[in-house]
Amino acid sequence: MTSARHTVPSFVLLAAHPLRWRLLTELSDGDYRVRELVARVGEPQNLVSYHLRLLRDGGLVTTTRSSHDGRDTYYHLDLDSAAQLLTTAGAALHPALHMAATPLRFAPSVRPTVLFVCTGNSARSVIAESLLRLRAGGGIDVFSAGTRPKSAMHANTVRVLRAEFGIDLIDRRPRRLDTLTGRRFDAVITLCDKARESCPDFGDDPRWTHWSIPDPAASSGSDDDSYPNFLATAAEIDTRIRYLLPTLTDLGPTKRSA
Repeated sequence: MTSARHTVPSFVLLAAHPLRWRLLTELSDGDYRVRELVARVGEPQNLVSYHLRLLRDGGLVTTTRSSHDGRDTYYHLDLDSAAQLLTTAGAALHPALHMAATPLRFAPSVRPTVLFVCTGNSARSVIAESLLRLRAGGGIDVFSAGTRPKSAMHANTVRVLRAEFGIDLIDRRPRRLDTLTGRRFDAVITLCDKARESCPDFGDDPRWTHWSIPDPAASSGSDDDSYPNFLATAAEIDTRIRYLLPTLTDLGPTKRSA
């Protein structure tokens, strides 16, 4: 009789295939459309789509419909699910194999500069800016801006950051992206499918990442009606921020001059 310990964990079965592993590593850098993944891995679209479906069925990959072009779909690596499956796989081999979180420390000489971009700079990018600053403990210079900024912060942005994270956006106004022209960034992250298509080149080869996150303010109704959308959006961004942080330790002045 085969024991549970002798059953190959689902993460191993999914990730062991070379193309699926390549797709996972590509998606670990950000969200992509099928045609972009085809170009990045150099394999036929039907083959890439087949393996993406297996990864999605296995809970490692999720999809969102593009808010810019509804015909497009973005694929996203579910890092929480991957972490859980990986931890389970390790424990199946030996109970001592587990993932232990290590606190991150940014040296004063290694201070990455990160820019978040969306269209209105009144919700998603501001939430990301605020949460990265919070989670980094002041070790990162963080900015956000909009390609077509709103006149004021969305009330639910202010509400969710204050209620859930204790962050107060005192006197914060949406910022125009062109006010940051000429500034250097180590990483530029777009959170809006439309902003991704119109975001300018900042030069100096920053790390570009796209997070395809629907606008929580897009639905009709009152602020109270849309507040659950803001809660879900803030939770998703906070999860992405937690996984972003370790990747920023190889950015900053010291690394650039090495």
